[in-house]
Amino acid sequence: AKLVDALRAAGAATVSLVAEREGRVVGHILFSPVRVEGARGSFVAQGLAPMAVDPECQRSGIGSTLVRAGLDACRDAAHTIVFVLGHPAFYPRFGFEAAAPRGLHYEGGAGYAPAFFVAELVAASLAGRSGVVHFRPEFAAL
Repeated sequence: AKLVDALRAAGAATVSLVAEREGRVVGHILFSPVRVEGARGSFVAQGLAPMAVDPECQRSGIGSTLVRAGLDACRDAAHTIVFVLGHPAFYPRFGFEAAAPRGLHYEGGAGYAPAFFVAELVAASLAGRSGVVHFRPEFAAL
């Protein structure tokens, strides 16, 4: 909640969605801008983080629904690229692929490569693009 509050206070919540069950919030997903710095210049994309589902409701499809709805909302807002640092068994089903083979690396270092993914919401958005992905400074305050 502290990270979400900090991102909102900074005006950096690009997409923020909640899942409700019987009038109770049981999940949340947030997307914020990330900066990619490469040899050919920099560009802005979106980062999916954080996402949370109430432990009592996990494994019931809420997280998957939030990811799909969040990616659709990003598409609707004309965002073309989304990064996520997350579980390798979960995110590829939504169109995410390993970022490192595309020349895109998480700012935290190579050790994160197995869990760092990218999704092109518009085909060829990453053509010729590579670099290091920097999440918002609010993430470093965790």
